[in-house]
Amino acid sequence: MKLVFKSLVAAATLAVMATGAQAQEAASLSDLLDQVKNNRVSQARINKEREAEFRSERSDKQAMLRKAQSELKSEQDRGDRLQQQFSDNETTLNDKSSELEQATGTLGEMFGVVRQAASEAYGRISTSIVSAQFPGRDDFLAEMSEESKGLPNIQELEDLWFALQTEMTESGQVVRFTTDVVLLDGGSSQQEVVRVGTFNLVSEEGYLTFDAENEVVQPLGRQPEGHLVSSAQELATATSGIVPFYADPSQGAILGLLKEKATMMERYHAGGPVGYTITVMLIIGLLIGVYKLVTLGMTGSKIKSQVKNPGNPSSSNPLGRILQVYQENKHADAENLELKLDEAILKELPSIESGINVIKIFAAIAPLLGLLGTVLGMIATFQSITLFGTGDPRLMAGSISMALVTTAQGIIAALPLILTHSIVASRSKSIVHILDEQTAGIIAAHTEAGKA
Repeated sequence: MKLVFKSLVAAATLAVMATGAQAQEAASLSDLLDQVKNNRVSQARINKEREAEFRSERSDKQAMLRKAQSELKSEQDRGDRLQQQFSDNETTLNDKSSELEQATGTLGEMFGVVRQAASEAYGRISTSIVSAQFPGRDDFLAEMSEESKGLPNIQELEDLWFALQTEMTESGQVVRFTTDVVLLDGGSSQQEVVRVGTFNLVSEEGYLTFDAENEVVQPLGRQPEGHLVSSAQELATATSGIVPFYADPSQGAILGLLKEKATMMERYHAGGPVGYTITVMLIIGLLIGVYKLVTLGMTGSKIKSQVKNPGNPSSSNPLGRILQVYQENKHADAENLELKLDEAILKELPSIESGINVIKIFAAIAPLLGLLGTVLGMIATFQSITLFGTGDPRLMAGSISMALVTTAQGIIAALPLILTHSIVASRSKSIVHILDEQTAGIIAAHTEAGKA
């Protein structure tokens, strides 16, 4: 009995855990048993209600499934009908195309020619500088040339004829108009532009280009040589009359090539340090030459004046100083007097011949430096070939340019230096010759006076 009671208590305890606080409120075991029975009855009722609910929902789901299956069947039938309609339309379209081809007859070939002409006109007009003055006239040509099956109507044919006639007419005119010019710094400004046929656009700044892709007018990246730009500026500022003008018949292609051409300053800098050294030598040599020409000219002038007045020697010129030596030793014998005068001449020679040898050395070294630059440039060229091969000649162009430019710079520096040295040396020899001549005359006169 005691064991049965413990089992009942354990079962009641489990039931109480399910029923919560109500089990705790049972006053006796009988109440607890009643509560467990009631709860079991309630749970069975709830389960039945849930089962009924599930059965009801299953019916609804089945109804929805049947409805979805019905809609799927309807859409499949519609798809079949559309597929059949598409096939019928394809057949009808082919029949109509055949009928159209038969109806057009020889006109089809003509329309093909029209489309081809429209395509060619679009390629020419869209890149023509006339479009800078009349923008947007190539839009319908693009649409017309892209149509492969459509037939051009009367309006399109008239527009094509008008575009071609406009291009032909404007190609023979020099006109002035105002348009937006996109500057090289990114800004833009309204400028008056002169269009020379279909060849060039010019303004007061020089040549302009027309960017067909963006349909903008902009200055040439680098203007050509000065006389070409001057002709363009004269044309841009002219108001009447005939103005000589260097036109680019290739419609900008030649100007584009000139833009890539290196300037004289860029060629000069291609010589690098060797070229700069040659330039310094040339400048120093020429300055020395100019200085010597001036000083020797002044000395020669003073000597000529001294020759005319030998009785009054001046210390401001070599001949005067030699005459002063003669005056100081005029009572000496001829041999001693000659030695004294030779010594006086030797004292004058350094000031007369100073700097002349420097010019001569620079004239001799300049070509050798040019040859050195050539060797360095060729070494750099072979290094480029070793590293990058011969696939891209532009990689070797810089070194070859240095080799050739330094050679030219050496020769260019040597020529004026040699000429300057020759002139200065000749002038110096002339002065020395006068001093020797005058000295010889003094000694001869002194010897004759001694014999008398």
